[in-house]
Amino acid sequence: MVSRQLKLENQVNDYWDTDILGSNDNCTVYFEEYILAEVNSDLTFAFDNIDRLFPYESVIEDFFGMLRSWHEKGKIHTSWAQVRLILSHSTEVYIPLDINQSPFNAGVPILLEEFDTLQIENLATLYKLNWNKSQVKELMNLVGGHPYLVTLAMYQIKTKNIVLEQFVRGATSETGIYSSPLRRLLNILKQSSKLSSAFAKIVKSQEPIAIDSLQIYQLHSLGLIQHKQNLVAPRCKLYRDYFNRILSNN
Repeated sequence: MVSRQLKLENQVNDYWDTDILGSNDNCTVYFEEYILAEVNSDLTFAFDNIDRLFPYESVIEDFFGMLRSWHEKGKIHTSWAQVRLILSHSTEVYIPLDINQSPFNAGVPILLEEFDTLQIENLATLYKLNWNKSQVKELMNLVGGHPYLVTLAMYQIKTKNIVLEQFVRGATSETGIYSSPLRRLLNILKQSSKLSSAFAKIVKSQEPIAIDSLQIYQLHSLGLIQHKQNLVAPRCKLYRDYFNRILSNN
């Protein structure tokens, strides 16, 4: 497919040698000896939604290890120096990759930061919602500046023509707009009793608390918590209300 995109002749069969090399080495050889040799400009590979591979443990170690090796080759080989890798992924799944094989601790990480008040006001304008500052504050009191949760709220309010107060009342219900992402996060938490227990303590406490550093990393990767110096608290009221109700019953 890369050959087609670059309008190069398909020569995979000429370079692929399964008698000697594995898939990763064959793929690397094909790029190094053929594609990169034919391309005289920078080449960017953008992998969107790459977290869809995370559940496939038999694949991720080799595949992500190959991408990491390409990154490292760029430091010493001229041909690989023209290659740029962009990996776009959700942080909802924690994968225990070897730090020397992971592409996620190399290069420059770019995190999607929380929206601030002005950005949410601008987004409301784009959705043609005639909101004042108090309405923006009401939504932020529920979900903070979480980009996905904010956008999801505005989309439903606009398309279903409901008022903000009605939306907020049903936000944590099992049939509300957030039911699917909340259940997805709940399913992830249930895979680890220790992690689930740690988050239950966080949402139950009205003050930031201290927990194990690995659990902080995992919960932060899931986007569930925010740091308060060396302590942690739920990322938003939506998470506190929903998980305090659900986890206290388990």
